[in-house]
Amino acid sequence: MTGAEATPEERRALFRVVRGEPSDAELAALTVVLAAAATSGAPPAGPVERDRWSDPSVAFRTPLHPGPGAWRTSTWPR
Repeated sequence: MTGAEATPEERRALFRVVRGEPSDAELAALTVVLAAAATSGAPPAGPVERDRWSDPSVAFRTPLHPGPGAWRTSTWPR
C-alpha cells in the first residue's frame, strides 16, 4: 500500500505479502503452515485432571483406623 486506505479485505487478512509475487500454491502452503503453527501451541480446552498413577501423594500412607470393616476399607482410595 502506498499511503492509501486499506480495503476491507486487506484489513481482515491474517498476513500480507510485502515483496515478490507468490503463486496460488505457494500462498496456500504458507496459509496451511501458519494455521498449523497457530493451533499447535494452544493449551488444552479444559482443566487437566491429575492421573492417580503419577500422583505423588499416593506414596504416603493414610492413618489406620481400627474398627469393624477397617481391613476392607484399608485399601480404598482416599
